[in-house]
Amino acid sequence: MKVPILKQGNILIATIQSALTDQDLLGLQDNLSHQVIQHRSQGVVIDITELDVMDSFATRTLRNIANILKLRGAKTIIVGMQPDVAFAMVQLGLTLPDIKTARDLDEGLALLR
Repeated sequence: MKVPILKQGNILIATIQSALTDQDLLGLQDNLSHQVIQHRSQGVVIDITELDVMDSFATRTLRNIANILKLRGAKTIIVGMQPDVAFAMVQLGLTLPDIKTARDLDEGLALLR
């Protein structure tokens, strides 16, 4: 499943609308990396509101995306993490160090501006 990526000024917004396969996550990583350069984006918001599970591969891939985009000059904000997902991640020892998070898209956009 392809993740839609919208451009709003110099910010890209990727909205994950359902559970993604590992291949989909790697595709998102490649697509965001390419689009940050193409649009000279300074920030990326990844909306995970619809995800009800974050496994170790998804967590690691989000960390990789944030690190790749940082090297390309863009900040990454993860928004919309469900409370149950956050709780499960903590219980499993899955973390997103050095990646800012926000409750919703509006808050995420405000952090980038």
